[in-house]
Amino acid sequence: MTRTVLRLGLAALVFHLLLIQPNHPSAMTWQALFLFPLELPVILLGLVALPRAQWTVWLRGALVAVLMLIAVLKVADFAMFSALGRGFNPVADLSLIEAGLRLATGAIGPVPTAVAVLAAVVLTVLVTWAAWWASGVWSRVAVPQGLARGAIVASLLFAGVAVAEVGQTMGRWSLPVSPPGTAFTARVGMERIDMARATLAELRAFEAAAASDPYAFREGLLRGIDRDVLIIFVESYGRTSLDTPLYSETHRATLGAAEARLRALGLSMRSGFLAAPTRGGQSWLSHATFANGLWVSNQTSYAAALASGRRTLFHIASDAGFHTAAVMPQITLDWPESALMGFDTVLAARDLGYEGVPFNWVTMPDQFTFAALDRLLRDGEDKRPLFVQLALGSSHAPWVPVPDMVPWDEIGDGHIFDAMAQSGDPPDVVWQDRDRVREQYRRAIDYALRVVFDYAARQAANPPLIFVIGDHQAAGFVALDERRDVPVHVIGPEALVSAVASWGWTDGLLPDPQVPVRPMDRMRDLILEAYSTPDIQQAVH
Repeated sequence: MTRTVLRLGLAALVFHLLLIQPNHPSAMTWQALFLFPLELPVILLGLVALPRAQWTVWLRGALVAVLMLIAVLKVADFAMFSALGRGFNPVADLSLIEAGLRLATGAIGPVPTAVAVLAAVVLTVLVTWAAWWASGVWSRVAVPQGLARGAIVASLLFAGVAVAEVGQTMGRWSLPVSPPGTAFTARVGMERIDMARATLAELRAFEAAAASDPYAFREGLLRGIDRDVLIIFVESYGRTSLDTPLYSETHRATLGAAEARLRALGLSMRSGFLAAPTRGGQSWLSHATFANGLWVSNQTSYAAALASGRRTLFHIASDAGFHTAAVMPQITLDWPESALMGFDTVLAARDLGYEGVPFNWVTMPDQFTFAALDRLLRDGEDKRPLFVQLALGSSHAPWVPVPDMVPWDEIGDGHIFDAMAQSGDPPDVVWQDRDRVREQYRRAIDYALRVVFDYAARQAANPPLIFVIGDHQAAGFVALDERRDVPVHVIGPEALVSAVASWGWTDGLLPDPQVPVRPMDRMRDLILEAYSTPDIQQAVH
């Protein structure tokens, strides 16, 4: 008897732990152990009521499958909230699994990554077995037929309470009295179903928006620009650099010094804020949002944008006589979708000529990337003005190690950076201490900003029109700022910078905190409006 009670208690504990499993870092507390999951009596009483029949085995299998599916979704939620500040979208985010594995391999190495994956698989198998065993323990409880019927009724009553609690929590209705527990696991399942439906509905609306373009096939676009244009995305450069004391003291000083230097060289500047479509990662969503003039917030809309045939800023620039290019030092695999983005030339990591040691996941320092831009594009024989997207990488996680600036004429093939690339503690050591991670982030962003503005100063004699954009905020535990806001700067000759005066941005490199935050998907059309012939500006309004 005692052994049976212990088995029943242990089996109930297995279900209890599965049902209270958190899906958000903030919920990972000891208090979570004392939550009462309203689904627990539904499951236990339902199993007790099941007859000894073959279909009972199938029903147990379905129960375990659903519980394990939601458990995996909770783990995915936990990872996404930690990295990107949002939950896992089962429709749009499956492709991120591969990207996450590549990032982990670059950050901590292939062997630790493989061990972590194997451990996750083994743990999943063990938990699945435990849930199957627990369902068997409770389904084999022998009770009289009358009690079995009572168990069915009680299970249905508890199910009704669970449904009522889920509906109240999701805002579907309100209850006069809150239930004595929470149906958290059931709610996670319902939320994912709702999320999938909403994502598909958003996709239909997105496809309609992609097909409607007031600038499609118009003449005279971008004719107001007479020189190279550089669209520079600074990795993980977010508003936290300006507002969070841990970072702002350093980064504001760098921006202020750069502003004074550029102004002394005769360059004009304006700065503001954009709302990025992502946080913590997925830089390509921001690149696509900026170029397409559409809110590309997940992988599904990204694929839809590519398939839509919509003309990006780079298609339009190419038609206007620019040599369009993408300089992408972090692209290390084939990138076939680039053929749909409007680039005449694509320079990925292997094309840039870096022969030095990589900085863990970061393939090369930003300073080398700019040197390669000049060597391969700006100093080339093609006399067309350039229109370039350049995505920097040195301020990408894991931010270990951070390069130092070197004399530009000594960069060569990149071996000058080798000692820096092998210095300091590796990521798996640094990332055990969140304060050290934040310190590395502070230094990495500062390095990236100093490189960008030093490069701009070097071009002052014949300055390009430069847009410097943060692609997204860093992960929440690093940024310490949950907003999606990122800084944006425009640098160049006064005649071109003054064309954006109507945007309301602040003069200089330090945007006023009260500057309105514009969604990033407005930038394509704003640039086209500012730098196209007057008749085009009138025609689209």
